[in-house]
Amino acid sequence: MSLDIKITKEANYATGKRKDAVARVWLLAGSGKISVNGRLYTEYFKRPVHQLLVEKPLKITEKTNLVDIVCTVKGGGMSGQAGAVTHGISKALVVSDETIRKIVKKDKLLTVSYTHLRAHETLRYLV
Repeated sequence: MSLDIKITKEANYATGKRKDAVARVWLLAGSGKISVNGRLYTEYFKRPVHQLLVEKPLKITEKTNLVDIVCTVKGGGMSGQAGAVTHGISKALVVSDETIRKIVKKDKLLTVSYTHLRAHETLRYLV
């Protein structure tokens, strides 16, 4: 099922990262639809754990049915991609309303995972 959400100039944009995955996220006023790579997020992320991870920033900020989200995500595995989307949604929510920052930061959703950097760092010294 393809979602028909149009990105407008009023959309808030953020980039989320986790491990080797990078997500580009646009946040729009809407009714609660979440699109990941042109598909409904429940179709893209089959595991309930990943779906809950994507929903978490919206639930803690009580914006579940107030915004539509469009994401494109590349790289990494499904867990990394779900984490990148979560990070991007959190950052986009903060861009839309700075007062949300405290709520999101308390649950550590604005923290970037530098796991991939540490792994590559050791390789740099071995070569």
